[in-house]
Amino acid sequence: MNIFVAGLSYQITDADLRELFEEYGEVSSAKIITDKDTRRSKGYGFVEMANDEEANKAIAELNEAEYDGRKLSVSEARPRPEGGDRPRNNYGNNRGGGYGNRERNNRY
Repeated sequence: MNIFVAGLSYQITDADLRELFEEYGEVSSAKIITDKDTRRSKGYGFVEMANDEEANKAIAELNEAEYDGRKLSVSEARPRPEGGDRPRNNYGNNRGGGYGNRERNNRY
């Protein structure tokens, strides 16, 4: 089972995350998500556990628990939507922008 973990301290490492979840069972992988430019933690990560029963116990006990001074949000990870990330414009965001329909302004 793939588990989503949010609310992590920015100092937590992959190894720390793995160790936290190993208290509940076998961890296949543990990964903190980092910003691709700065390589700093984004404050969330994913943990894969082989046994669903152990994973569900970890989710139940760690959700809303305090870890390293922060309150965790732990849940089963949802699959990414088809096509990956949200569409973005050329400015790196998904807000429209621009000057509207110029054809409309030139009708008269």
